[in-house]
Amino acid sequence: MWAWRFLMACVARGDTRRFNRNPIDSVDYALDLDYVGDGTRSHRLDVIAPRRKAGESPPALPVYIYFHGGGWTSGDKAPLTKYCASQAVEGMVVVNVNYRKATRFQMRHILSDADAALSWVLCEIARYGGDPERIVLGGDSAGGQIAALLAAATRDSELADHYGIAPTAEIRGVVQHCSVVDFSVIQERGFVMSLNFVRMLLPARGRGLVLADAIRFLSPIEWIGPTFPPVFVSTSQQDFLYGANLNFMRRLRAVGVRVDSLVYSSKAKNTRHTWQQDSHLPESQEVYRRLQTFVRRVAVPSNSPGLSRYAIRRR
Repeated sequence: MWAWRFLMACVARGDTRRFNRNPIDSVDYALDLDYVGDGTRSHRLDVIAPRRKAGESPPALPVYIYFHGGGWTSGDKAPLTKYCASQAVEGMVVVNVNYRKATRFQMRHILSDADAALSWVLCEIARYGGDPERIVLGGDSAGGQIAALLAAATRDSELADHYGIAPTAEIRGVVQHCSVVDFSVIQERGFVMSLNFVRMLLPARGRGLVLADAIRFLSPIEWIGPTFPPVFVSTSQQDFLYGANLNFMRRLRAVGVRVDSLVYSSKAKNTRHTWQQDSHLPESQEVYRRLQTFVRRVAVPSNSPGLSRYAIRRR
């Protein structure tokens, strides 16, 4: 576990420089905003929005809240700055979120942070041109699991009560990039991630708990129902979580949830785990085009005459 954290920390330093080359200067950056009020970096977020002219009051834009990956133990929002700016420049307000990490903290802390960031967005995002009624959640790898689990908690009181949260937002859509959405694959023999990744997310490392029962509250696929928001999934046969993503899409479609997907074959270039973070890759740009189309479709204004039935708020 500690070797994993050291490796991820080394990779992250290089990724911050590499991913953010040729920055986008046609958007506004509000960086390191404290969404909890305790002054720690774990509770900071960035808001990246299309630049508005002085005195201009354009219509409010959809909001895309993003959670970075890193196996729950590492990672940071900084390498995702250009990824987020690439979405903002196409007409959305993007919120790039940090959160507390394992092994010091568990999933209950991580999901509490995600809920706190969502609450901050509901209260504050209008100041940056965002519409708090048109929220899409997204993430890559472990961040995708956080986004999907938070979305599920807005629909399922048992899950929300388990984590002691009460998210009030109506989530219009969920974006998943190579995400950890089905924990059953971790239990498969020879899988790259061990059950230690599960145990570290549980109180007291899972001592006294039935692991199969505890895994249910970590695995987004277990909480899918007909009211789950529409989903966009991008993955690749080269990704070690490919099977988990296929299982997730099958379950969504089985209960009638709309799924848009972009799945690359094993022969495609530049499509290893979380390639989507690197905006310089043509394969990433194709993901972005599909992502932006998805957001425009599911996050239309509530008073739009062309409102999709997938975007109608529950009453």
